[in-house]
Amino acid sequence: MRIAGPEARRIAGPMLRLNHELEPGRAVFGELIEPCSEAAELGSAGTDEASVPTQSGRIDEVVVTYFGKPHSYTTDDVIEISAHGSPVVLRHIVEICVAAGARLAEPGEFTMRAFLNGRIDLTQAEAVRDLIESQTLYQAKVAAQQLDGSLSRRLLPIKQRLVELIAVLEAGIDFAEDDVSVMPDQKILEHIAAVLQPLEELSASFAYGKIVHEGLTLAIVGRPNVGKSSLFNRLVERERAIVTATPGTTRDLVTETVAIGGIPVRLVDTAGIRHALDEAESIGIRKSMEALADADLVLVVFDASEGPSKEDEELLGQAQRRSVIVVENKCDLNRQRSKIPTAPKGREKWGTQTVLTSAVTGEGIPELRAEILNHVGGDTGMQETGFLTNVRHSGLIKDSLAALGAAQTAVSNKVPHEMLLLDLYNALRPLDAITGATTTDDILNLIFSTFCIGK
Repeated sequence: MRIAGPEARRIAGPMLRLNHELEPGRAVFGELIEPCSEAAELGSAGTDEASVPTQSGRIDEVVVTYFGKPHSYTTDDVIEISAHGSPVVLRHIVEICVAAGARLAEPGEFTMRAFLNGRIDLTQAEAVRDLIESQTLYQAKVAAQQLDGSLSRRLLPIKQRLVELIAVLEAGIDFAEDDVSVMPDQKILEHIAAVLQPLEELSASFAYGKIVHEGLTLAIVGRPNVGKSSLFNRLVERERAIVTATPGTTRDLVTETVAIGGIPVRLVDTAGIRHALDEAESIGIRKSMEALADADLVLVVFDASEGPSKEDEELLGQAQRRSVIVVENKCDLNRQRSKIPTAPKGREKWGTQTVLTSAVTGEGIPELRAEILNHVGGDTGMQETGFLTNVRHSGLIKDSLAALGAAQTAVSNKVPHEMLLLDLYNALRPLDAITGATTTDDILNLIFSTFCIGK
């Protein structure tokens, strides 16, 4: 339980019996007690607990930590009470605090207070939410980097260059009578280009950052009995889908989310695509085609032991509207039948990357995981820090780039510097809005309303 504000010690004091006095930054062992002896003797009137005696009003053993202002998460006085986790005890602590004059926190209010008090900027506040919602360790590491200010640090030199250009142009206008030199057009364009390039690189990072933040959907499609469900189970690392030797076993979509290289991947096992033999299979095949159309990435599975058929080629043609990896499964059977080694893993074929696998032996599965990761930019993106993972940030960067493009046009058209400055300020404001310097209350409320209570 966390209590924040100037009255935190006054509210917490009567319910605690501590072994030592509270000191900033020190955890103290003690007991949770009823706030007054009379309540301890009588209990809560009208409840079953009234008839249950307590030992000197003792409710639980607790550890209490006091963070004195401004050295706390919110920069307020904060007291944290760690009890044993019983919902009854925790609810009782809340009731005691509210009765003493505290109120329940709004969603995200602690983090909002940290932002409003200058403890963190807005990108760091949003990173707190991302950290809470992380599904994989890599997502948590990225959120931790953002919380440490990686995006703000990447934006800082860009903003500084833009502010320096604005300052020079403002000086040329305000002090024209003092013979302050006017920056030539070529120099202005060079300064704008120096801001544009890193912003464009940052904007491009959102393609990978969006996948890191939201994950991707991967559909496994192919003819019946090529080993789609077996491959699905190998990637999930458990028997999630039913596998039999009978073609057409899978009639409905089977989904599971796994982490591949730290990225959440929603795997979709689909019904085998062929001319349906009954209505149930027909519905399953229709769902398979819908899953193929909706997927971010498609695994088209062939039977390596039989060779590609006309149906395989038709399916590949339909799938290539999406990002595709061809998987030649059952490569172990192919070797047994042909008596010759298979082609190297990762070979180029069918106009796209091809991976040889055996869902039975596990051969090629690590290479398939690596190829999936490669398709989402994992090889480069995982080494970069301060990339965009937030739709709001991406939109603001695009607004800034559009304003800088307008500024370049203005310079080329010999527009007066007073008008050029309007475009430059329009480029600066979105960058300020990312870190929160010019963010409106409506945007703040929208951002923090998505937090959970007590964060």
